Amino acid sequence: MVDQLKIKSVLISVYSKEGISDLAKLLVSFNVKILSTGGTYSFLKNEGIPAVPIEEITSYPSILGGRVKTLHPKIFGGILWQRSELSDTEDVSRYEIPSIDMVIVDLYPFEKTVASTGDESEIIEKIDIGGISLIRAAAKNFRHVLVVPAAGLYGEVSDLLKSANGYTTLEQRKQFAARAFDVSSHYDTEIFRYFNRELKLPVFKQSYSDHVALRYGENPHQSGVFYGNLDDVFDQLHGKELSYNNLVDVEAAIQLIDEFNDPTVVIIKHTNPCGVASRPSLVEAWKDALACDPVSAFGGIISLNRPVDVESAKEINKLFFEIIIADEYENEALELLKSKKNRIILCRKPYTFAGRQFKSLLNGVIEQEKDLKVEEAEEFRHVTKKHPSPAEIPDLLFANRIVKHLKSNTIVLVRGRQLIGCGMGQTSRVDAMKQAILKAEVFGFDTRDAVMASDAFFPFADSVEIADKAGIRAVIQPGGSIRDEDSIQYCDEHNMSMVFTGIRHFKH
Repeated sequence: MVDQLKIKSVLISVYSKEGISDLAKLLVSFNVKILSTGGTYSFLKNEGIPAVPIEEITSYPSILGGRVKTLHPKIFGGILWQRSELSDTEDVSRYEIPSIDMVIVDLYPFEKTVASTGDESEIIEKIDIGGISLIRAAAKNFRHVLVVPAAGLYGEVSDLLKSANGYTTLEQRKQFAARAFDVSSHYDTEIFRYFNRELKLPVFKQSYSDHVALRYGENPHQSGVFYGNLDDVFDQLHGKELSYNNLVDVEAAIQLIDEFNDPTVVIIKHTNPCGVASRPSLVEAWKDALACDPVSAFGGIISLNRPVDVESAKEINKLFFEIIIADEYENEALELLKSKKNRIILCRKPYTFAGRQFKSLLNGVIEQEKDLKVEEAEEFRHVTKKHPSPAEIPDLLFANRIVKHLKSNTIVLVRGRQLIGCGMGQTSRVDAMKQAILKAEVFGFDTRDAVMASDAFFPFADSVEIADKAGIRAVIQPGGSIRDEDSIQYCDEHNMSMVFTGIRHFKH
């Protein structure tokens, strides 16, 4: 097996012509013979770069509207030829198959086409056949062939060839082969996912080409990587690199703020909301969100659903926090928020998140639909003699939108569209209830006439009894316990209203 090989011939077949001219000229400077296809050949010819059209090799024209150009034994034989095998050498000689030492391909943009149109015929036409086959063949024969499977690698391969005067090593060819199979597997995965939108085959396939190495994982002794393109979701305007925990909290903040239409501020700490308020103005919403739990808000994540104005920025800037997320910032407000060197400022972009979520578990993956259900007042089932007042209904809806974003078991207390107390991650609903009331009392809130939301049903009447003694007058919960009647009866006897939604919101 020869470790170092001199490139003498290359096949170039690319969709995007950007950058290929410089690479082709470099290859010509090393006396490399260029074979090329259709549009690529025409482009190179116009650039004054000498190339041989593959029709001269195959004696076949491009047919079927250009869909069949390279699928020919003389092309694939030249790529797959094992130079060390005598029988291969004899076949190549007998059938006059040219040697191909390097293959450069840039595939049809299938993903971009899917993202830009719903026209199925146009999408299907962008499924590359010849290109993907060339990539796989060249990668398989990496011992003798260098494959460049995407335009993004032109710069790297150019540097490699310049440094070695047109030679490549076995290790280098193997590295590029691995990248080639990464490109081909990702391409095939995206095609499958397109077809499986309707078929819904019970198969789990995901592929992310973009990635960011994180400083560390959840803790400093754990490594971490984010796979995906964060630039699609937001622009980072200021601050240090986002960490693993930052990203987890950012997602929690975005998911919760998107529940609200009125001017709202959300403050997140360790994925749980410690402050939420909706008000006529952003600065009012900020002040009341912070009042929910100013201790936990320290070092938290702030998310807002209105442009950040100067007045709001002045108030927000008084607090030490790690990240702020908004759709827009006034110039003066942005400069004010940039006063802290490491503070992360994110500006959201319009982006539609996937409706499903997954995570690794045991020796596999679990996947589910996201909990996107939003209950409305028209869906309430009034189970008590007393019904919520017109003033209580908006608070019940507000509380119910928050409760599904806290770790179970959870209880949320709300008054005047302001979170005033919450208990989360408790092993019993009674403990969550007690924690929520204690939180409210610690920060000076009066729980009288507040409303309560629970993520799941009450197995006993003890939770509504505790709520009653704290002055809470209205309750929203899924219902569904075999002892629902106990809670209903207690509410009726103590002049409380309670509605069932029929929808549980566990979060683990």
